[in-house]
Amino acid sequence: MRDLNNKVAVITGAGSGIGRGTSLRLAEVGMDIAIADVDINGAQQTAEMVRAIGRKAIVVKTDVSNREEVQHLASVVVQDLGVPTVLFNNAGVVTFKDIALLTEGDWSWVMGVNLDGVINGVISFLPLMLESGQGGHIVNTASHCGLFPSRGLSSYSASKYAVVGLSEHLRGDLADIQIGVSVLCPGAVATGIVHAERNRPEIHGGPQIEPTDSKDKIGSSSYRNSDQVVSEGIDPKLVGEMVLQGILNNEPYIVTSLESKPPVEARLKAIRAAYEKPLIAQ
Repeated sequence: MRDLNNKVAVITGAGSGIGRGTSLRLAEVGMDIAIADVDINGAQQTAEMVRAIGRKAIVVKTDVSNREEVQHLASVVVQDLGVPTVLFNNAGVVTFKDIALLTEGDWSWVMGVNLDGVINGVISFLPLMLESGQGGHIVNTASHCGLFPSRGLSSYSASKYAVVGLSEHLRGDLADIQIGVSVLCPGAVATGIVHAERNRPEIHGGPQIEPTDSKDKIGSSSYRNSDQVVSEGIDPKLVGEMVLQGILNNEPYIVTSLESKPPVEARLKAIRAAYEKPLIAQ
């Protein structure tokens, strides 16, 4: 996808962080932006920044885990801006708990936003993109936690591994019909995702405080470590530039730093080693 001028991008989780950084970068190259987020105030702020650049922006409050809301988003985007050329399924949440302490609400919330949110975006927008015949590009936000296991982040990692796999399959399935697919696997980025529990809906337990219970030592440690690491992460605007280049060059994977390379290499080494063992006769 080389020409983005005067095209439309839909970005979920665009009220802050990577979503905001990418909204601004795509606006700078001439795109109009549909901003979707549960945080309507943050979304409105992003919209004002996009308009200050000279591009159109609309805001639609959207819980991406709710398919009806994402389908409503699609209807509003087509009506107000037109069929999107870029779909950025970016909204994400995280909870920090020992896997043995994860509740049904924990699993439903994390998987609903991180995985179902991507699925709902694809279901709602891909048919429109195909029908338009103009081509396009889909970017799905996973994480470096979708490339190797991370202690204390089991539900988050499970959802992000799934997003990586889904994106790889989508890329192959859509390769011949002019729709590119990239999966974004960021490391530490200065966003508010560590505090995502503030927007947790009542159906999944409502807003949660940070894990401080001594019985949840893994969760508490993971939260404190992640909060520090994320606060010291790279600028979301830089990630927005990486996303732009990924779209322009149809890159299958977008990584934001070298920190994930050693654990990814270790995982690949372990997988290769499994094939070197004698196999039971088929």
